[in-house]
Amino acid sequence: MGKKINIKNLTTGYQSLITNGRHAIVGDEPVASAGTDLGFSPEDLILSSIAMCKLATVRYIARKNKWEIGEVDGEFELNVKRGEAGKLSTHVTAKIKIEGDLTAEQKRELLKQADACYVHRMIEGEWNIENTVELTEETEKVLV
Repeated sequence: MGKKINIKNLTTGYQSLITNGRHAIVGDEPVASAGTDLGFSPEDLILSSIAMCKLATVRYIARKNKWEIGEVDGEFELNVKRGEAGKLSTHVTAKIKIEGDLTAEQKRELLKQADACYVHRMIEGEWNIENTVELTEETEKVLV
């Protein structure tokens, strides 16, 4: 079974309570977009997914190879431009700092593996996003 998220949009700004059934976060829009800026924006959430996956992959590969590393920090930036016919073009930059006694070759390998993380490959892969339907008691039963 795939991943499932439930979301409740609150009446203040664009605040949304987002849950996977175990954890919850708050999403919102910035004040410039008529939100209250009390949570991550949708773009923040997408970029956070990429960043977390890349850093977790670095740590996973280091552990798998028994390479001792310390902190793994990243700086990620997402820029979106509107092109012809309103088509969006997204550019992400990723910078990762890995503490530890590693050779240059080991660091290169960790960065290479970060670029092969699951979320990176998922985003570059094929997507089929179905049209939205109304959530009713009947559709809730089908989703469970």
